[in-house]
Amino acid sequence: MIDINELRAHPDLFRASQKAREADESLVDRILDADAQRRSAITEFENLRAEQNAFGKKVAKAQGEEKQELLAQVKQLAAEVKATQATADAAQQTQQALLAQLPNLVEDGVPSGGEDDFTVLRTEGTPRDFEAEGFEPKDHLEIAELLDGIDMERGAKVSGSRFYFLKRDIARLENALLLAAQDLALDNGFIPMTTPNLVRPEVMSGTGFDVEHDDEIYRVEKDDLYLVGTSEVALAGYHMDEILDLSDGPLRYAGWSSCYRREAGSGGKDTRGIIRVHQFNKLEMFVYCTQDQAPAEHARLLAWEEQMLQACGLSYRVIDTAAGDLGTSAARKFDCEAWVPTQGRYRELTSTSNCTTYQARRLNIRERLPETTGADGKPKKAGTRAVATLNGTLATTRWLVAILETHQQQDGSVVIPEILRPYMRGQDVMVPVN
Repeated sequence: MIDINELRAHPDLFRASQKAREADESLVDRILDADAQRRSAITEFENLRAEQNAFGKKVAKAQGEEKQELLAQVKQLAAEVKATQATADAAQQTQQALLAQLPNLVEDGVPSGGEDDFTVLRTEGTPRDFEAEGFEPKDHLEIAELLDGIDMERGAKVSGSRFYFLKRDIARLENALLLAAQDLALDNGFIPMTTPNLVRPEVMSGTGFDVEHDDEIYRVEKDDLYLVGTSEVALAGYHMDEILDLSDGPLRYAGWSSCYRREAGSGGKDTRGIIRVHQFNKLEMFVYCTQDQAPAEHARLLAWEEQMLQACGLSYRVIDTAAGDLGTSAARKFDCEAWVPTQGRYRELTSTSNCTTYQARRLNIRERLPETTGADGKPKKAGTRAVATLNGTLATTRWLVAILETHQQQDGSVVIPEILRPYMRGQDVMVPVN
């Protein structure tokens, strides 16, 4: 989580971060108070232990009544040591519980505020002018139904609202999109991974999710496992409790998984079609690197996301997400939002987050530092430090919304982006099914 030494040395930075997130600034002071109590309790415990050890030596030398008196004092001292240790342990637990509530320290330059306070960094491409072409665009669901490529009604019958079946060319288009993203990742040094969809609670919470209070997470109670909302969770846990060798550069993984989200707080929003659903597929990039490499790696993740969007012929904008909309583990997040013609607005398709050392500290993932030479000229034992983790979405089911609407034709057909055609046996257009 947070390095307590850094928080102790620079509390104002963390107060400012909490203010930017529109979160509780007093949490910083409560952590510092708990830290002071913990350190005081540990000091008292260590002093009593030293006194107890000294008494042990006196008892060994004493005889007769003196020895009996000393043994009585030792007994009393042992009880005090035990009580002080319990106090120190309780103070440690209190501090850890408070630290677990503190979000990551936001980076300099992140906009303050909530969901609507983002900064637009740039806009790429020109949205298609359907009025100039002489026809009104259909929304993604109407297009997909003309292609007999989606069945929301039977999805609801089988699984409930916000579930669906993809069929025919639309099912193939989704697979083509994910395969193209996987190949782009492979070309840039990522190791392709198929990840578990269920994870242990310590992995879910270690990634930064509140398993006790997050209504978005599906829990399999009987097995005490959680369905992931992104393969980021499984990939973050992949190296839990390990020391990594990063001497050859960052470790990059591209995780393909189904993702599950309750969308509990989204009643009435985007219920038409597949914009906001309970299950979808995603190709997620995940990176382990040294702390100093993280900013440059973040820029690379964003560049790869933009490369994929451009290859799919989508108009989009890049936003610097405001602090209050970052999520617990992110220090900075860039979103790419594609233009959706029938909504006349940009909608998020990708995001990439720099989580600095926040997840790695919670999951105990470190790198070994190189050996150094001491003042005496002898090598000093190499230490360890927390790594940095980053993530970014390279393709997901929601992309179909923007692709179908952007590339639709007046006759109801849809032109397939060139990058996806090799994965669809050379097919260049999807046509309505009679």
